[in-house]
Amino acid sequence: MKRSGPLFTLLAGLLLALFMLTLNATTGTRATSYGEESSGRDAAPSASPAPAPSLDTPSPRTPSPRPSPPPDATYAGRTADDTAAVSVSVRDGKAVAYFCDGRDQESWLRGDVEDDRSMRLTGKGGAELEGTLRGNRVSGTVDIRDRTWAFTATKAVKPSGLYRATAEVRGAQIDGGWIVLQNGRQVGILKRDGKPAAAPGIDPATGAVTIDGTGLRARPVVP
Repeated sequence: MKRSGPLFTLLAGLLLALFMLTLNATTGTRATSYGEESSGRDAAPSASPAPAPSLDTPSPRTPSPRPSPPPDATYAGRTADDTAAVSVSVRDGKAVAYFCDGRDQESWLRGDVEDDRSMRLTGKGGAELEGTLRGNRVSGTVDIRDRTWAFTATKAVKPSGLYRATAEVRGAQIDGGWIVLQNGRQVGILKRDGKPAAAPGIDPATGAVTIDGTGLRARPVVP
């Protein structure tokens, strides 16, 4: 009876050890050392790297500068063969021109001045002026009645320029056009009821002109 005490104690210790081994084998857990992460869920999530800027991102486009509008001015000159005069008046991108030989041929032409300073003006009877404004001059050609004249017209300073007068005088319809060149020379045609003739001179300072005893005023032409 005295020996059963130690045996009982030894048997109890063996049973406890066997129970612990069985428990560890069943749960599959293991002790972790100090400082070691116990599971992936306990670790702080790592920050995602910022996406690199795309190399295909287009750079902002710089708007193309708009061409400057043609300056408002009047140009006057002669044809290359010196048989006629041409004047072109430009305002706000519009143009009006007058071709005149001072005897019996004339034409009024109108149109737009393009961004590249070119112009194509048209008039009655298929008349056409094609020109380009460069600096202080307009150069180009005039086509009237199957004839072509090359011309150059330089910037006019008053009183040179382009003038016109229309009125009814003694029952006749008067329509006169004048080109006053830079040297003071005048080239013009006066029509009475559509019949052309050389125009009398005007006072360039005031535009005053006398037609058939009646005083009229020729005014600068603008588009």
